[in-house]
Amino acid sequence: ISAPSSNDRQRTRSSCFVVGEILYCYYCTTLSLSLLGIHLRQPINPTQHNSMVRYSVEPEVPEKTSKARGSHLRVHFKHCREIAHYTKGMKVATAMKHLDEVLQYKAVIPFVKFTGGIGRKGMAKQCNAPGDKGRWPVKATAVYKDLLTNAVANAETKGLDKEQLVISHAQVNRAPPGRRRTYRAHGRIGKYASQPAHIEIILKEQPQGVEKAEEEQKRVKLTKKMAAKARFVKTGGPASS
Repeated sequence: ISAPSSNDRQRTRSSCFVVGEILYCYYCTTLSLSLLGIHLRQPINPTQHNSMVRYSVEPEVPEKTSKARGSHLRVHFKHCREIAHYTKGMKVATAMKHLDEVLQYKAVIPFVKFTGGIGRKGMAKQCNAPGDKGRWPVKATAVYKDLLTNAVANAETKGLDKEQLVISHAQVNRAPPGRRRTYRAHGRIGKYASQPAHIEIILKEQPQGVEKAEEEQKRVKLTKKMAAKARFVKTGGPASS
């Protein structure tokens, strides 16, 4: 390989000088514009920014609902799914009370779908769990309770009545597993993955019921037989012995 000539070296130096001049001019222009309050970056579109946080359902009346969402939570997906399935449709006060009892091992979460290897519990009879299968998933219950508390706080910010809130939507999706490794015998390596979850909760304010107006008693239509019985007067007394 022949050494570069003097002309090649001169062209290389000139091209480097031109690139340096361009970069210096760009830097000076950017600095001067930033001092004037002008930025070359395009502003962030708020619709694109909010489209990243998307729920699987959208409420019909957003003013009467509140939302809370957690992504890539380090709690077991199957446990969270069973908790969400059990609490969906409950009033918030009832759900919070049950979750507190689960944390104190006074109540159980019934397992309906993921029942492989789940033992039978006497407490599960109180929830009418199929096969009396249930557990006390303390870590997942604490995370779900915090998310529910966040949704209640969002509802209070909107001015909704806390006592009338109902869990109208609770969904859990499987998140990408956290991949680790564990060391086995004979120099082998096995996977050691976690199963995180995405959780989303939507609360809805339940409308207060209106008392039903008292209906007037309907007039009973008398038949001929009923009228004849009403006219009949029984005379005489029991026969004396």
